[in-house]
Amino acid sequence: MTTFLVTGGTGTLGRVVVDRLLADGHTVRVLSRRPHTRTEHPRLRAYAVDLRNGVGLANATAGVEVIVHCASSPTGGDLAAAGQLVDAARTAGVRHLVYISIVGVDRVPLRYYRTKREVERLLAESDVPWTVLRTTQFHDLVLRLVKAGARSPVLPAPAGVRVQPVDVREVGARLVELAYGEPAGHVPEMGGPEVLAARDLVGLTLRAGGRRRLALPVLLPGATYRALRAGGNLTPDHAVGKLRYADFLAERGGHIPGLRVVGTDEAADG
Repeated sequence: MTTFLVTGGTGTLGRVVVDRLLADGHTVRVLSRRPHTRTEHPRLRAYAVDLRNGVGLANATAGVEVIVHCASSPTGGDLAAAGQLVDAARTAGVRHLVYISIVGVDRVPLRYYRTKREVERLLAESDVPWTVLRTTQFHDLVLRLVKAGARSPVLPAPAGVRVQPVDVREVGARLVELAYGEPAGHVPEMGGPEVLAARDLVGLTLRAGGRRRLALPVLLPGATYRALRAGGNLTPDHAVGKLRYADFLAERGGHIPGLRVVGTDEAADG
């Protein structure tokens, strides 16, 4: 069996990847910034490492064959973290580094997206064999954003913006599939099964949660908004995901903290 290292292994995507690797019989090391206690599995070992400074990284990567890099921070530091990881992977003789990126990093001028693109370039210019998968936004992110906005009686929805949400479990399965294969550089993008207007996503979430809010379309200035309105965040030719956002909401029933979810028929009638 192979020894894998999963960065961000306690996050939304990382947990999915870790669980699939363990289920397939592999040895998995989980890297996260803070110490944690998820060590109940005999083939699972946790390492508390801050990738931005790399302290403890050499020990975590020693003997690792494949790295799945899921760790990311919208507040900054991803490029420095990737540099530390590439250096450690080179020293450890890692044969494959798989990185999760975002559809539109080359089209949407968000700072976070630009950093993701810089990490892609870093990998491409390194001597560590690599694979990059770009995906659209996770269902979980859409839900989190709507929940945050639902604290107000008026919930703004960017006019003209569309989203193609994808299920994180499907992304995790694809990452594992890529990790089992040979390094492939940039592979085809992965998007969700449907493209929905931001306002429609807000409405679906509120109805599923039994909430009544006014969704107010807003026009935003700037290059990022123009790129989103132009569909820079979408990949309709790679709509390979299966689970629709409405089905994702229905799966969760009443188990979404901060947003009570009822059956869609009940919510519609109420």
